[in-house]
This record gives sequence, C-alpha cells and structure tokens, in this order.
Amino acid sequence: MVHTIDLFFRDTPCGIAAYLIESNEGPILFETGPHSCFGALTQGIEELGHRLQDIKHVFLTHIHLDHAGAAWDFAQRGARIYVHPFGAPHLADPSRFLASAQRIYGDAMDELWGTIKPIEERALSVPEDGTVLRIGDMDVVCHYTPGHAKHHIAWQVGHVAFTGDVAGIKISDGPVIPPCPPPDIDLASWHHSIDKLLAVTEIDTYYLGHFGRANEVKEHMAELKQALDAYARFIKPFYVAGTDPKEIIGPFENFVARYLSENGISPSDMNAYQVANPADMSVAGLLRYWHKFGS
Repeated sequence: MVHTIDLFFRDTPCGIAAYLIESNEGPILFETGPHSCFGALTQGIEELGHRLQDIKHVFLTHIHLDHAGAAWDFAQRGARIYVHPFGAPHLADPSRFLASAQRIYGDAMDELWGTIKPIEERALSVPEDGTVLRIGDMDVVCHYTPGHAKHHIAWQVGHVAFTGDVAGIKISDGPVIPPCPPPDIDLASWHHSIDKLLAVTEIDTYYLGHFGRANEVKEHMAELKQALDAYARFIKPFYVAGTDPKEIIGPFENFVARYLSENGISPSDMNAYQVANPADMSVAGLLRYWHKFGS
C-alpha cells in the first residue's frame, strides 16, 4: 500500500507529496520534499506508526529542492539515499546548486526551502538505468527519465511508479500540466521519457510529486505531451522577439489560468497549481530551452 503524505508547502494542501510504503525491512520513503516542510513530513510518518530513524531507504526522483531538500536529514539519521549519478555530486556538495537557487529566490530562499546540508558520499547510492534494487521483500526498479531534469529517475514498485515531475502536475480532477523550471528542460528527452514509461506495460498507476495518484496512464501522458508542446509554443515567439523575461510572466500566467479554468478547476486547486508550478520558473526554463535547442 502506498501512503501519501501531504507536505502542505506554503500552507497549501496538495502542493507537494512524499510517499511511504512498508517492507519487511521497514518503511521506504519516496521523495522528502523541502526541509521547510519537515514538520509536516515528520507528522505524516509518525501518524503511520513510524519514527524518522526507522527509515533506512530514501528514493529521490531528482534533486530539485521541492523533492529532495530534506534528504540530508534522513542521511544524518542513517538512511541510504538513492539518486541519479548526475544529481549525487550536488547532494554531496550543494554549494553550486544553492548559489544558483539563491540567485533565483533571493531573500525567500530560507522561507521556501529551509536548511540544506551536504550528504556524505558513503550515504549515497547511484543505480544505473534499469537496476532492480531489492529492499526486503520489495523490488524497486530504476528508470532514467530525463526531460524535466537531466538527473531524473522514475522509481517502479510493482504496478506503480513514483514519477516525480516526469509525469507532470495533476491536482484533484484538474488537467495535466508540465513543470518547466531551469536549467534542464529538454522537450525531446521528455517526450522520450514519457514513451519509455508507457512502454513499461505493468505500470498502471503513477504517484506524482504534485500531487497524488494518477490512473489511466496513457490518457494522462497524452495530455501531458499536448500541454508540454503548448507551453513551449506559447513562449517561443517571446524568445524570438528578445522580450524581457519579466514582461513574459504576466501573459504566461494568463495563458496558464485560461488553460486551467477551461478544465473547470476550483479556486483552491488553482492556487495549488500555482504553488506547485510558479509561472516565472516555467518562463525561465522554457526560454532557456529555446536558447539551447530552438530555431
């Protein structure tokens, strides 16, 4: 059974999720969320009857702070952290990663993400694509899924996959949309990763970083592809025109609001989408994508 832990990021329900499953070697955690939400994560783990120190295996889909910012705290308690080899060096020495984040978030850095500390290399595991990791009575399969980030992994357990951001964002019954922050957005790789996951036919359920369970995976991924391409097409003319990125945020927010409202989402879910996927981050990420790959 998969237990969903709502981290109430920025006091908003259904913004960021962590997931816990139980094995005969104890609880296994998928994603930690940011350290700013560690209180909510701790409460969720304890409400399931476990202690933080019971968790000896933490699987990260990627190292973005909304997914992995609290991993160091579990490592200090003796957990092994599983991460893509491109992401591991930044967990061991987060100085460059944090300097980049500081330039983006400025004075809001601490409030948004909390404390970040290095993880000793001996606590990090970097499985190859396709590796099957045996944890007690449970197999966890590693699927490299770049596109949202070059260090992205989807973790498969039986018929479910913990997809981080490769399967996009879907809150309640709202539409599927792509989170597109800098610096690694790559549409071709993302489309390939979507097809790669769909080819694993035993997977029939996704657990999204933002937010919760998604069934009907073929329809889900088809909607994500459509949205991903629509987002990129919207930004491209601004890139070609050399528009100041700050001037794009407003039009992009209106574009996303129309896209969401056409699907009849509630005001509370609209806010959760905005918290999970800030417009300025997608503008920056898609502009960078067009700079790298566009023509």
